[in-house]
Amino acid sequence: MVSAGLFLWNFQAWAQMEGFDVQNSVILEAEGHACMGEDKSRKETRELAMAETKRKAAEMALTYIKSETEVKNAIVSSDIINAYAQAKVRVIEEMEKGWFKTEYAGECYKVKIKAEVAPDPDSLRKVIKGKALLDDPNAPLTVKLWTDKKQYQIGEKIKIYLKGNKPFYARIVYHDAAGRLIQLMPNPYRSENYFNGGVIYEIPSGRDRFELEVSPPLGLESITLYASTAQLGELDLIPSKGIYMVRTGAMKVGVKTRGVKIAAKKGNRPGSPAEFGEVKIEVNTVED
Repeated sequence: MVSAGLFLWNFQAWAQMEGFDVQNSVILEAEGHACMGEDKSRKETRELAMAETKRKAAEMALTYIKSETEVKNAIVSSDIINAYAQAKVRVIEEMEKGWFKTEYAGECYKVKIKAEVAPDPDSLRKVIKGKALLDDPNAPLTVKLWTDKKQYQIGEKIKIYLKGNKPFYARIVYHDAAGRLIQLMPNPYRSENYFNGGVIYEIPSGRDRFELEVSPPLGLESITLYASTAQLGELDLIPSKGIYMVRTGAMKVGVKTRGVKIAAKKGNRPGSPAEFGEVKIEVNTVED
């Protein structure tokens, strides 16, 4: 359990993270429609409208990646674009939907969604493992998370380090051995969750008023870092002795976090895409 601003946890150092689970994507809004005509049912029309909207989302993401990615290594740049050319689209939220009628097409159905466009994982994994993206601000958002040691015992203090290739907002969620979800950051002692690119950040740092100390329960656990170029979606949190317990169900934390405020990216028009990254690492805490 975590109390009085003292967090418990441990996870493997970067040297042991070659099999780390990394997910990168683009989150955006897209809309489309389909009309019944003389040969389609209402159900078929709704399905076609959603398929058209997903297709548009995939095209928008690919266009965005092409415009934003200026990696110096031509092969790496090609691999990134190829990964997004094979992307899959997941609906995060159906923002608007409904029927409308036109003079020439008759009954039509429109839908507007917030979607996550995820590149082909095999193609992207090869690029990420090269680690060159972490130092290139012109590449898609890439983040790294590690600690100062491989293993921690009860009572030891833990240091977290994170780095991104460009400015990003972050959330770190800890899943302990008892099944509880704890938001490590932001927390009551550190509300700021915006980080500059190209900088290694230490948590806690000298300005922080909290420490990370290992305490029971112990065992195999996990840490997930969520990062985005726009502010992240909100979770249902409860303050508890200096930390936040997450009331949002484990299966919904990722979805809620992906409810990014995509209009928040500085310098872009409202509704512009937001880059998203997720890193999940298994952790282990032990007795003395």
